Amino acid sequence: MIGLAVSLALTLGACGTDAQPAAVALKPPGDWSPWVLPAASAVEVPPPPRAGSAAARADERAVATAVAARTSEQEQIARDVARTPAVDPWLERAMSLVAARAKDPPTASRNYALVAVAMHDAAIAAYHYKRRYGRPAPDVEGALERPADPSYPSEHAAIASAAADVLAALYPEAPAADYRQEAVEIGEARMAAGASRPSDVEAGADLGRSVAARVIQRARTDGADREWTGKPPGGAPRYYSAPPGTAGRPVSPLAGTWRTWVLSSGRALRPPAPPRFGTPKFDKQVREVVRAKAELTPRQEMAARFWAGGEGTPLPPGVWIQVVLSKLKAEPVSTPVATRTLALLTVSMADAGVSAWDAKYAYWDPRPENAVRDSGLEPRWKPLLETPFFPSYVSGHATYSGAAAEVLSDLYPREAAVWRARAKEAADSRIWGGIHWPLDGSVGLEMGRRIGKLVVGRAQKDTPGR
Repeated sequence: MIGLAVSLALTLGACGTDAQPAAVALKPPGDWSPWVLPAASAVEVPPPPRAGSAAARADERAVATAVAARTSEQEQIARDVARTPAVDPWLERAMSLVAARAKDPPTASRNYALVAVAMHDAAIAAYHYKRRYGRPAPDVEGALERPADPSYPSEHAAIASAAADVLAALYPEAPAADYRQEAVEIGEARMAAGASRPSDVEAGADLGRSVAARVIQRARTDGADREWTGKPPGGAPRYYSAPPGTAGRPVSPLAGTWRTWVLSSGRALRPPAPPRFGTPKFDKQVREVVRAKAELTPRQEMAARFWAGGEGTPLPPGVWIQVVLSKLKAEPVSTPVATRTLALLTVSMADAGVSAWDAKYAYWDPRPENAVRDSGLEPRWKPLLETPFFPSYVSGHATYSGAAAEVLSDLYPREAAVWRARAKEAADSRIWGGIHWPLDGSVGLEMGRRIGKLVVGRAQKDTPGR
């Protein structure tokens, strides 16, 4: 899947790019709108040691010592951090953790957004104080080119500490110390490379931890920990039931009630009810899905498998994250712009997941594998892909992809047609895979587009004059 995601990013790059700074005129990062902080200045960062003071001289000596004692491993870490988006290792870790768990798309998209928002708010808070204090980067012969931005507080330390603490809270299967040690190593590598002083890193790490605490508090109160004690409204053929031969429980029936980022609630975009089993409109969809499998082309099968997002993968929102991370590596942007890009993308998909799951469990629409058999058209019919353990209407893939494409079309406007075409392909792939009805995709895409537009509207606060 990763290779295909990279291929998609290259396809986008080949059609002409509009790197984000040129496409969107932005305010200074410290003036951008945070997601969990009330303002970029909400977490107080004390001034750095006064120039010429004993503390400042000790800072400079510590940098010189770290540079002289630099290990090859530290140099590699520093170069990797400078070369790739600072958000990359943490989102890669999040995707690995998602892939290691049972398939749960709304929980995955929720967690991706929490990690990305923590990094975004930590970065813009760091840049607020960089501008306030204006402390130049160390003037030493290090492993990296001397940073042009002020060094205090370290944005890399802030991002790493924020992400590490949020990941530790969301995925306690690994000791919290493991995540935090990764953050410490990044700070030490920046010092060893001559890019940061100890006080820069310490202030950034403290800032990141403070931001993470607010994100974790939001996560504790967003409703995702509530247990479902209800029952399905009925069984097959009218309502969703587990695929034939299985007895899996429905996945995240309460996800539609979780707290949202830009929507007023998960039910804000709830669509009209789908056609009922046994009606002419429903029977028409049954025939369309059966015909789609019978007439499947090699290209359609490849698309269906690419977008499948089954267990053991980072799931559909992770595919979009992989595409964007690949693009940011190919077309580097500043650290704050990278955090902004991923925060906007993941927030849109988090709300898409909540909105789609609200519709799924409002209607409990049956999946094709059950309904085609129950209709009598093909009693032994099987889809190309494995049927998920949650209702059909609307398509989560389509809703995620519609939201992602709308946000990315705003950030990279020259490629808007390609982003939207890929979203349409993602929606159609579920019909080709035999696990969704055509209406699931069209309605989900429109819901996702509406969510994406809301996120774009909020993002405009970061532009001059807003």
